[in-house]
Amino acid sequence: MKKLLLLTVLLGFSFQGFSQEDKEVKSAKKVKDTVKVQEKWSASSGIKFGIRAGYTISHLDFKDEPFFSNVHRNSLYVGFLANIGMSRTLSIVPEIQFSAEGANKEELHLDYIQMPILFRFRFSEKFHAGIGPQVGWKVQKVDDGMKNMGYSAVIGADYKINYAIVVDVRYNYGIRNVFDDNLGIEAKNRNIQLGVGYKF
Repeated sequence: MKKLLLLTVLLGFSFQGFSQEDKEVKSAKKVKDTVKVQEKWSASSGIKFGIRAGYTISHLDFKDEPFFSNVHRNSLYVGFLANIGMSRTLSIVPEIQFSAEGANKEELHLDYIQMPILFRFRFSEKFHAGIGPQVGWKVQKVDDGMKNMGYSAVIGADYKINYAIVVDVRYNYGIRNVFDDNLGIEAKNRNIQLGVGYKF
């Protein structure tokens, strides 16, 4: 009887020890997982800065057939951006950039300082897409029969090569007539941007 009682007590202590050890392991794992989630959230909710530059293929989309040759313009753009993480899947990206647009004819050159603001969505670790408005201020030329302000809708996608370098493509759809209203001519600016970005 004494041996049976002693065996029962020993088994009780052993079970309690294993139970306590299991609780400690689960507790440590929970803390580790919580820290991991917090780190991911911190990374996604921070602000990252970067630059982007590339090639612009631009043309003017006339309402009526123009009486001159309307050839597209090939040029460059360069800009600076801030990526503001709102959640793991959404960030807001304000930018400022210089972009040479318009048509190839010298009189139809439109060089802008632009400010797009994109809502950028994360579809995977490497692939993102964005959409948003853009406003531009025409530089270099004044009183040339073309409006000094331009408004566009922007849609684009980017692919992350590594932790810092991305390649992207964008389409800018002008929503305002680029000519002064009193000229009786209507055309809207359209362009495609192909580029590379670097995030610090």
